Amino acid sequence: MTTPEPQSSSPQPSGPVSKDRVYRSPAGISGGVLVLALALWLGIDALVSGDGNTRWKALAALVFLVPLVAAYTVRPAVFANDDRMRVRNPLRVIVLPWAQVESFRSAYTNEVFSEGGGKYQLWSVPVSLRGRKKAARQEDRRAAGGSVGRRRGGVLGGMGQFGSRAGGAGAAAVEADGPVRAEADKVMDELRELWEARKDAAGSQGEVTVRWAYEIVVPVVAGAVALGVLFGVG
Repeated sequence: MTTPEPQSSSPQPSGPVSKDRVYRSPAGISGGVLVLALALWLGIDALVSGDGNTRWKALAALVFLVPLVAAYTVRPAVFANDDRMRVRNPLRVIVLPWAQVESFRSAYTNEVFSEGGGKYQLWSVPVSLRGRKKAARQEDRRAAGGSVGRRRGGVLGGMGQFGSRAGGAGAAAVEADGPVRAEADKVMDELRELWEARKDAAGSQGEVTVRWAYEIVVPVVAGAVALGVLFGVG
């Protein structure tokens, strides 16, 4: 599941910029915080009470694990405003002006495709097959309830106008609400709507940019090398 959060984007010299809609995964953040707390607890305990190479191994493990876990759980987010979407994935940050977006795809993962043929996964909008099944069951129950309400409205309509109006209002409410959707699918619907509305706007032009998250990559690589050396020498 994801939750949109309003956040002000940094001002650009070209003119006013709309507020970002921020989509993150509360479940991923919660799980990441728990894993980080456990890793820090065990690592600090080893640093304090360990001896010999144990302390160095604990330190190298923390340098390796903490940024890696944070990158895949706490860090991912999607920022979208009227001009572009910014995808902050574990190891990269991708900025796609709406004019450069070709399509979105939702299958086992949620992805965005650029006009240049690039494919980028939206890590902060994970697909939940369980959520989709739950939404489908709710939609089936609602559709069944709407059918029963319409049938009852027809029967009561023969007894007076009140029954007929009640049945008609129930049917209209079902149609107005639209189908029940999983949370991740709702987010993808919002992104598609924003893209369709803004892809031809003057402020949505530009090139796709991709930046590696060296603040994550460097400590992870350094920690992995240190662990390899420490375990190699015993």
